[in-house]
Order: sequence, then structure tokens, then C-alpha cells
Amino acid sequence: MTGDTGDNLVGARNTPEEGGVRRTEFGSERPGSGTAEGEPMIFGVGRAKRDEEAARAAFHDEALPHMDSLYNAAVYMTRDPALAEDLVQETFLKAFRFWHRYEQGTNCKAWLFRILTNTFINKNRRKKQVILSMDASDQELSSDIVSERSHFYDSPEKDYLSKLFPEHVREAIEGLPDNFRLPVILADLHDFSYKEIADIMECPVGTVMSRLFRGRKRLQEVLFDYAVELGVIPREEARDETGAVSLDAYRARKKASGVN
Repeated sequence: MTGDTGDNLVGARNTPEEGGVRRTEFGSERPGSGTAEGEPMIFGVGRAKRDEEAARAAFHDEALPHMDSLYNAAVYMTRDPALAEDLVQETFLKAFRFWHRYEQGTNCKAWLFRILTNTFINKNRRKKQVILSMDASDQELSSDIVSERSHFYDSPEKDYLSKLFPEHVREAIEGLPDNFRLPVILADLHDFSYKEIADIMECPVGTVMSRLFRGRKRLQEVLFDYAVELGVIPREEARDETGAVSLDAYRARKKASGVN
């Protein structure tokens, strides 16, 4: 079986070469033509070819609708729209080349995101090492996270942070280190479960839970800082004794004042 290289990405959905049934493979010179023994073989080969083309077309139809989601995630990963386009294009080239490895009826979006994430990580490793392995602190933290959808964002400053503009949230997410940013993107922007993220990133579920917890915590701190700078959070509530911005001080003052 010859996998599609994806070179004709734009026209992949409906072009005869990519998604249609090619009818010119066998002409008058087809093997065994005119013999009773040859006809079943010809029909069998033709049927197999048509089945392959139909399966490939079905994969294209299932994969292409996820392009926008992949690009959105790629922008957060790369922090650069042009690099994001390159990353998505490379992802689809690989997906169309190895489309036969995808099991029809399974989670196509997760399969594509796995290619996207692995491609990003592998590219980044050429520049710097991205650590995604489980360590002792990961295991300790993961034992404290028991719900599939964490209520981490239900925090005292949630109402304040919700007033920030989308660009502030984007900047905060893009500012996270890779090993925290990827789980946050996959979980909070694209609703993948811990198990799905673990499969996509090819790491233990405990690592995902730990990195997601840390990433959300850091994201919350950055957004809190934005809110203080913009005056969304009153500065007197956001400063500790030294005058530094402090989430702990803010939370302590809220608790002391009896404000929920």
C-alpha cells in the first residue's frame, strides 16, 4: 500500500488523484485479460484499489475539519502564526502519508493532535530539551488531584480574572514553559481528558496531572499579575507587606474580610 505524501494538501479532499476512484489503472493490457482464470484476479485487485481509495478519502474527510483546532493549538505552542502554519502543514503531511495507521472509528482529533504535539516537541528538542518525564514531585502532586476536570480555576480571584481580555489570556498561556503549556492547551482549550493527553504526549497520566496542575497555577499567577497592572484587582488587596504582588496575601485578605 502506498501512503499519500500530502503534497497536494489543498485539493486533498475532492481531487480524483486523492479522494476519487481511479478508473484508469487497468486497460486493455490488464494482467490475465480475456482469460477465465484471470478475471477474478483483476476484479479482486480493482476492488482492493477502490477500497483503498475510498478509505483514504474517508480519512481526509474526517481529518480536514480539525485543521482550525490544530492551528489554534499550534499558535499557542509556537507563539508565532507563521511557525504555526508550518507546524500544521507538517502535521497533515505526516497524517496523509501515514493515514493507513489510523484506525477508522477511533478519535481522529486525538490522533492528529498526537502528531502535532510530537512534531512540535521533536522540533523543540533540536533547540532545547523539553522534559516530559515523571519525577518524584510529579507523583506527589498527582496523588492530590482526583477529579477528571479540575476545579482549579474556581479560585477567589476568578471573578477578577474573568474581566481580562482574551489577548491577556493568550499571552499568559504562551508565556508558560513548554512542559506546562502543552497540557494546559490540550486540556483547557481543547477538552482532552487526562488519558487522552497522556496518549497524545506519550507520558504517564500522573505526569499530565502534575504538569497541568502546575501550569494552571502558574497561569493563574500571571493572569493575577495582569489584573493588578490593569487595575482590575485593587492594588491594596494584591500586595503583601513588602509591596510585592502576592496571591497568598490576596487570598488571606479575602478570607479575613469574609468575602467569598
